[in-house]
Amino acid sequence: MTDPQNADATNADTNAAVRDLDPLGAAQYLADFDDAAVADALLALGPVRGFEVFELLPQARHARIARAAPSGLGEQWLECPNYEEGSVGRLMEKSPAVFGANTTIASAIKQLREIVAQTLVTYVFVVDADRRLTGVVAFREMLFAKPEQTLAEIMLKNPFSLKPETDLVDAMREVVTRHYPVYPVTDANGRLVGVVRGQVMFEQQAFEISAQAGSMVGVEKEERIATPFLRSLKFRHPWLQLNLFTAFIAAAVVGYFQGTIDKIIILAVFLPVLAGQSGNTGCQALAVTLRGMTLGELKAGRARAMVIKEAALGAANGALVGIIAGAGMYVMASAQGLDDAIALSIITWAAMVVSCMASGIAGSTVPLVLKRLGADPATASSIFLTTATDVASMTMFLGLATIFIL
Repeated sequence: MTDPQNADATNADTNAAVRDLDPLGAAQYLADFDDAAVADALLALGPVRGFEVFELLPQARHARIARAAPSGLGEQWLECPNYEEGSVGRLMEKSPAVFGANTTIASAIKQLREIVAQTLVTYVFVVDADRRLTGVVAFREMLFAKPEQTLAEIMLKNPFSLKPETDLVDAMREVVTRHYPVYPVTDANGRLVGVVRGQVMFEQQAFEISAQAGSMVGVEKEERIATPFLRSLKFRHPWLQLNLFTAFIAAAVVGYFQGTIDKIIILAVFLPVLAGQSGNTGCQALAVTLRGMTLGELKAGRARAMVIKEAALGAANGALVGIIAGAGMYVMASAQGLDDAIALSIITWAAMVVSCMASGIAGSTVPLVLKRLGADPATASSIFLTTATDVASMTMFLGLATIFIL
C-alpha cells in the first residue's frame, strides 16, 4: 500500500521539477508518469503554462489526463484551443459552485460541503434556467443568512463579469480597481462559462512583462534557467545569426567609407560614440513604445504623433549630447594638429543630432512594423533597432565628413 505522505512528497518533487522547465522539456519529463500525476503537475503550473505543456503531450492522452483532474478542472485544457492566446479564456477555470436563484441557503451549504472538499470555492454564482449569470454570493452573506432564505434574497445582483475573448491587458485595466479574488466570465448572451482568478491574471501579466526584455534580444519566453543546453542553443542561435547578418550591413557602410577613414583616422575613434548614443536613444523610444502597446495606451491614430514626438526627443537629446561630443572632437583634432578641427566638431554635432533623431524614429516604428506583420512587437526588436541606429549614425557621420572635408 502506498504511503500518502510519500505520495505527496513525490508529487511535490515532480511539480517543482516541472515548474523550472520550458513547456517542451516539461512534456518530455512527464511522458512516463501516469495520468493522475500528470494532471496534478499541470494544475500546479496554472492554467496558461499547464495548457502549454498539455498541448505538447500525446494527443491520445489528452482526454484521459483531463478526466484525471479533480472536479472536472481538466476540461479547461480541452477547451483552451477555442480561445485566442493571451485572452481571458485561456486563463479560465470551470466554476464549481453554481446554483439557481431559488436554492435555499441550507441546500446550498449542504452541496458546498462536498464541493469544497475537492476544490477551492471563493464565491457562489447564481444563474437562471438558461445559465445566465444573475448574481454572486459571498460566504459571509451565507454565514449570516437564515437557512430557509434563498440565494436570490442575499445575492449581489448584476455582478461585474469578464468576456472570454477579452485580451488580458484589457481585462487587467477593467479589474485593476476592483481587486476581487475571482471574476465570473460570461459569453455574449450573459451565460456563465467559467471563472478567472485575479491572482492568475496578475501572475500571467507579470510573466509576459518579464519575458519582454528577453524577447527584445531573441530569447524565447519559453526558455527557463533549467532548459537543457541544446534547446537553449536552438532558441537563441537563429537570432544571433540574424544579428550577424545585420552587423554585416553596418560593416558594409564602414567599408564603403574606408577611403575617408584612411585619410581622417580620428573619425574611427568617434564611430562608437555616435553608435552608442544613438543606440541608447533608440532603446529609450523602443521601451516607451512597447510599454504603451502593452498597456493599451497606443490607440488608433496615435502612432504618428508618438513617432513625431520620439523623433523630436531624439533630435533634442542629440543636440545636447552633440555639444559635448563636438567639443571632444575639437580638442582631440586640435591636439593632433588637424586643420579641419572646427569642421570636424560641427560634423560630429550634426551627425549626433540626425542619428539620434533617426534612432528615435526607428525605436518607435520597429515594434509597430512587427505588429503590422503579425509578429510579437518585442521579438528581437532590439536586433533590428541596433542595425538601424548603427547604419544611420555611421552613414551620417562618415558621409558628412566625405562631403565637407574631402
